[in-house]
Amino acid sequence: MYIHERKKWPEFHWDQTKLAPLLAEVCHWQGRLLGRMEALGFQLREEATLQTLTQDAVKTSEIEGEKLDAAQVRSSLARRMGMDIGALPPIDRNVEGIVEVMLDATRQHDAPLTQERLFVWHSALFPTGRSGMRRIVVGAWRTKDSGDMQVVSGPIGRETVHYEAPGHDLLKKEMSRFIKWCNTASDIDPVSKSALAHFWFVTIHPFEDGNGRMARAIADLMLARSEKTSQRFYSLSSQIQRERNDYYRVLEDCQKGTLDITLWMDWYLNCLKRAIGASEKILAAVLVKAGFWKAHADESFNDRQRKVINRLLDGFEGKLTSSKWAKLTKCSQDTALRDISDLLNRQILTKNQAGGRSISYELRLHRLF
Repeated sequence: MYIHERKKWPEFHWDQTKLAPLLAEVCHWQGRLLGRMEALGFQLREEATLQTLTQDAVKTSEIEGEKLDAAQVRSSLARRMGMDIGALPPIDRNVEGIVEVMLDATRQHDAPLTQERLFVWHSALFPTGRSGMRRIVVGAWRTKDSGDMQVVSGPIGRETVHYEAPGHDLLKKEMSRFIKWCNTASDIDPVSKSALAHFWFVTIHPFEDGNGRMARAIADLMLARSEKTSQRFYSLSSQIQRERNDYYRVLEDCQKGTLDITLWMDWYLNCLKRAIGASEKILAAVLVKAGFWKAHADESFNDRQRKVINRLLDGFEGKLTSSKWAKLTKCSQDTALRDISDLLNRQILTKNQAGGRSISYELRLHRLF
C-alpha cells in the first residue's frame, strides 16, 4: 500500500521529540550563517547569492539527469539580478527556464503559491513542450493520456516499480488541498514545513515530468520564507545531488510506508544541516574574490584581463591556456599572450611547470594572505 492510499492521508505525523534537537541545531546554523552574511554588506551577499543559485540550478537539473552549462546559468542569473559580470554567453531556453523558476521561488517567496504559478514554473522548465524526445503535457496537471505515473528502474520488460502516484482524476482535489496548506499559517515550524512540502508534492507527482525540480523549488521557497530573505547562501539541491541515492531510497521507503514520516523528516533536516555546512566553501570563494580586488585596487587591468581573472576566481574548470584566454575574450593569440605576459610580470599570474605546448596559468592567490 502506498502512503496516499492510507485511510487518513494526508494526515502526516512524525516523532517531534526525536527531531527537536536536530531541528534546533539546523535553525542555529541557519541563524549563524545569516548573521555572518549580514556583516559582509549587500554587494558580497549578492555575489554569494549568485554562486548559490548557480549551484542550485545546475544541481537540481543534474539530479534528474540533465546537464546544464554552469557559465550560462551564472550569466542568466547575473543578468536578471542586475549584476555586471562581463560579456554574457548565449543562453539556451532550458537554462533560462530553470533560472526563472529559481529566482521566482526565492525572490518572490512571500507571494502565494498558486496553481497558475506552478503551471508557469512547469512551462518554463519545458519550453519546447518536450522532455527529451517525448512530448509531454506542459503547464497543466497530467492527464489520462499521461498513463500511470510510476517511478521505475531497470531494463524494459524487467522494470522495478518503486512508486505509483495518485491517479490523474485525483489531482485537482489533491493539489487544491496542498496549495491551501502551503499558503495557510500553521503550528509547524517553517523549516519542517519546507521538508513536508517537498515530500508531499513529490508524492502527489502532479506533472508528467519535472516533479523533482518543482518539489525542490517549493522547498527553497519555504526555506526563504523561514529565513525572511530572498538572498540564498546555501544550496540544498547541491547536497541532495551528493546524497542522491539516499534521497531516492528514503523517499521510496516513506512513500511505501505509513503516515509517520519521521524517517524523511530526519533525513531532510540532516541533509539541510550538511548543505548549510557546505556553504563555507561559497563564503570562502566570495571572500577570496573580494580580497583579490581589494589587494589590487590601485592596479589597472584591461577588460579582457578583468573578465578572465573573474572567471578564475569564480571557479574556472580545467586549466587556463593562452588559447582558452583568446577564446574567452574573443581576441587573437598574440593579444592573449600580451595580456598574460603583463600579468606574469606583475606576479598576478603564475606559469605551471609543465612547459612545452601544455603551458597553463593560475592566479597567485597566496599573495592575499
